[in-house]
Formats: sequence, structure tokens, C-alpha cells
Amino acid sequence: MTPVLLLAAEKESAQVTDWAARIGWVVGLGLFVALVYWLMREGWKWRGTLQGDLPELPTAPDDPGPEKLSLNGRYHGSTTAGQWLDRIVAQGLGTRSRAALTLTDAGLDVVRPGASDFFVPVAQLREARLDKGIAGKVLTEGGLLIVTWAHGDRLIDSGFRSDHAAEHNEWVEAINSMIETNTREGVER
Repeated sequence: MTPVLLLAAEKESAQVTDWAARIGWVVGLGLFVALVYWLMREGWKWRGTLQGDLPELPTAPDDPGPEKLSLNGRYHGSTTAGQWLDRIVAQGLGTRSRAALTLTDAGLDVVRPGASDFFVPVAQLREARLDKGIAGKVLTEGGLLIVTWAHGDRLIDSGFRSDHAAEHNEWVEAINSMIETNTREGVER
């Protein structure tokens, strides 16, 4: 045998893995991740407790009238109006979900499979606009339909994104027109 072959044959790898230390690190990391998730969950529950004075969400009337517009898309959450990072979690408003919006003469009906549905009467609607973000979701400018509405003593911004973003402008115009008409009729009375 040549000396080069003997050197290669005699080399053995050293034992590198200390299984006890490795298992300890994995368990420690798993416990740390579990702690972080538990703290996040407790924070969510605490925020819901702080917002416990929010009244029950209204439901759609039996006969809301003919449909003006409809939209299928996503509900991204609700915040205190004008404070896009102050998420509202009480009454299920913090739950992101698919959504079907229907605008009628009576107001805005929000149907959310897997989450609580709610209805915003036309008298409670305050504004509709396009924006780029709401707590937990940021898109390009004008990527979200934001509807501002009154509930109890709070003004709430709710964010929606249509499956067809081109529909957003039509919704903003329709909702703002309804608000203007309702305000004018209220002043004339």
C-alpha cells in the first residue's frame, strides 16, 4: 500500500454530537416559543377585556331592501377610527376572515363565514375611503376599502379588500353618497 492510501484509511471522524446538549437546546427553544405564544394570547384576551364596553354588534334587519352593491373578499379587522394600529378585538371584530358585503338602503351587511356577522345601519355610517393599511395588513396605496362607522360611543374603521380591487372606488362613491343623502334628509326633518 502506498503511504497516501494508508493515511486516508486510518482517519476516523471525531464524535461531534452531544445529544444531551442538543436535546436540551431544542426543548428550551420549544418552551420559549410556547411562552411567546402564550403571552400573545394573554395580550389578545386583555385587549378584549379593555374593550368590554363595546355593545353587541347589530344584525341585519329581516327586510333590508334591494341590493345596491355586493362584494366578496376579505375582512382584515377593525380599529379605532383614525388610529390604524389600535385594533378592536371585542365582539369578534378582531377576527380576520372571508367576507361578503352587501349594501342596501338600510345599511351595510357584513357576512363572515366562521366569524360573527354584523350590520351597520345607514345612520351609523360616517365615511368610506381607500387606504393602504389597517392593523395587521398593509398594502399599496388604495388597496383597502375602509368604512368608518359609529357603534355605541366609538367610531370604528373596518378594513375590507375585494377579490376584485377595481370595485373599491364604486363602493367608496356609493357609501359616501348614501351618507350625504341620509345627512341631508336628517337635516331637512
